Amino acid sequence: MLRGEVDHIHIDYLLTPDLPQGAEFDGDAHVVGDVTDEAGYMHLLLSVSVSYRAECARCLEPVSGSFAVQFERTVAAEGTLTEEQLEENVDEYAVIKDGRLDLDEEIREELLLSFPMRFLCREDCPGLCPKCGKPRRDGDCGCPTREIDPRLAVLKQLLDKNEEDDQ
Repeated sequence: MLRGEVDHIHIDYLLTPDLPQGAEFDGDAHVVGDVTDEAGYMHLLLSVSVSYRAECARCLEPVSGSFAVQFERTVAAEGTLTEEQLEENVDEYAVIKDGRLDLDEEIREELLLSFPMRFLCREDCPGLCPKCGKPRRDGDCGCPTREIDPRLAVLKQLLDKNEEDDQ
């Protein structure tokens, strides 16, 4: 492409991603996309997808799915950009060094930064009972829903005692 012999290069390969905290990947990430020559500049557009397993942040049930992120850069040959341009626009350029375009670390970083911090089994997941730990989706566990402020517990005991005395 640098010599002008082709104006399109297809990219399709597997990449071993770094594991995010709280999730596991079911294999390698699939990287697919293209580098195209568009009126004198090279444009890179990749789609990175990976299957994952995690726990619901509310009820701890297993959650699985597929996560995808887009990776887009303008490709430049080494020496065509100044250090200042690269530092100011670090997320805009991919630089060809020694005739090779190696983006694996940048793709891994983008995948980790874009990956969700927590997962839900469903949007309206009610979570677990804070008293007994039973999943709330299974129905009422019988635990009290109101808690008395411990500072006022003595007053409740007095009120309960007065009610007993009145009967």
